[in-house]
Amino acid sequence: MPYIAVTALSHVGLVRAHNEDSLAVGPWTLCGTVTQNPQTLVFPFGRPLLVAVADGLGGQPAGEVASELVVRQLSSLGPSLDGADAVGDALNLCNDAVYAAAEGRPDLATMGTTVAGTLVLAQSLLAFNVGDSKVFHATRDGLRQLSVDDSPPPAPGHRTTSAVTQTLGGSRGHRPITPHVEAFALSEGDRYLVCSDGLTDPVPDGVIADLLRTHDDGRAAFELWKAAIDAGGPDNITLALVRIGS
Repeated sequence: MPYIAVTALSHVGLVRAHNEDSLAVGPWTLCGTVTQNPQTLVFPFGRPLLVAVADGLGGQPAGEVASELVVRQLSSLGPSLDGADAVGDALNLCNDAVYAAAEGRPDLATMGTTVAGTLVLAQSLLAFNVGDSKVFHATRDGLRQLSVDDSPPPAPGHRTTSAVTQTLGGSRGHRPITPHVEAFALSEGDRYLVCSDGLTDPVPDGVIADLLRTHDDGRAAFELWKAAIDAGGPDNITLALVRIGS
């Protein structure tokens, strides 16, 4: 019988004082904490399964509060989501919720988060994001990015930029968002990576592709984390590998 296996981990890295990333895998959430080893969860295929990573904005207050709020709301909405419009509506609700939670709370003012994820349906997979957290489709031929970065192009001589052009929350006045949501055909053996930029900023796409090509789920998740740590672990590292099995 077809199934969906999700292998995930979250780690503070080597520089940050605490973890502002949060993770949702179906009804299971992990918020602002650290997993010692990759954890694998298995779900029946055919029911909507949402997997999302939210990366609280560094340099602004309460990023962990914003990211937790978003993944918990997405986790609760996940079973009822049935298409791109529903996912877009859910992300807009999350944006509203972040602003509502900060209203009248100076300690939470300007808190915000990025988010990226997948919704596995019976016939397709929806990839979605707001900000610069990413979704990839991993194949034997390499890595294909499905998410759309909300960031300006990097300066000459730099791989990445730390700026983002839209987030959930993140400003004193309510700003609407335009979520990126796209449907992709789904087939047995497909493998997807959802991750925060704590992985993709220090680790080149080619290295990520090689590690996914070489290792199975649990080992791949560990080696991806290790590659980010070996590159200095400059940010929180959260990732989930989604695999369609039979």
